[in-house]
Amino acid sequence: MYPIIKRFFDLLLSTICLLVLSPILVPVLIGLKFSGEGYIFYKQERVGFKNKHFHILKFATMLKDSPNMAGGIFTSKKDPRFTPMGPFLRKSKINELPQLMNIWLGHMSFVGPRPVMPISFAAYPEAVQQVIYNVKPGLTGIGSVVFRDEEELIAKKKENGEDAWAFYENELYPFKGKLEEWYQSKQSFILDLKLLIATALVVLLPQIDVVGLFFRGVPKRDF
Repeated sequence: MYPIIKRFFDLLLSTICLLVLSPILVPVLIGLKFSGEGYIFYKQERVGFKNKHFHILKFATMLKDSPNMAGGIFTSKKDPRFTPMGPFLRKSKINELPQLMNIWLGHMSFVGPRPVMPISFAAYPEAVQQVIYNVKPGLTGIGSVVFRDEEELIAKKKENGEDAWAFYENELYPFKGKLEEWYQSKQSFILDLKLLIATALVVLLPQIDVVGLFFRGVPKRDF
């Protein structure tokens, strides 16, 4: 019953959000069209439900050729490859709003593990690869809440001369796998609502310990 309720909720809420947020979406569309390189949407191949691939939609925040520039697939807080509107769109999470269409189409859900690129998926431990997308990828999830400071973490690693990719492979991805296993063992409509509220609080009141406030038994983060 839970999967049916979740899909109905995703379809209903994504439709409402697209309509209600149109006063924000339209100005952003216009702003992106007439700033930076003039392109609006960023499409990228991601791994989704049952490890099948799909194309995720985001508002463009980086230069088109950014993956082939210095920094590669990693993005830091003050990345020079940002478009003029990029930092604001990322900090406010507005760049993620086009994923409402992915949710409406059924590629994603509001809550679930974030969909990653195939190269990043390959860095997950094999045991994690087998289970992490047994649920649909989400706009937000426990990994997104716990690692709300992911870009800052990567920036610090780079500033210290450390290998950011090794950090992903050896620490971040294995731990995210544990977080998603925790979510799948506890998943319910109530937990999904808590994660949506926690995500809003992370953006609006980042100083609050939302993990300790909302969730029990979550694997402890020590980095």
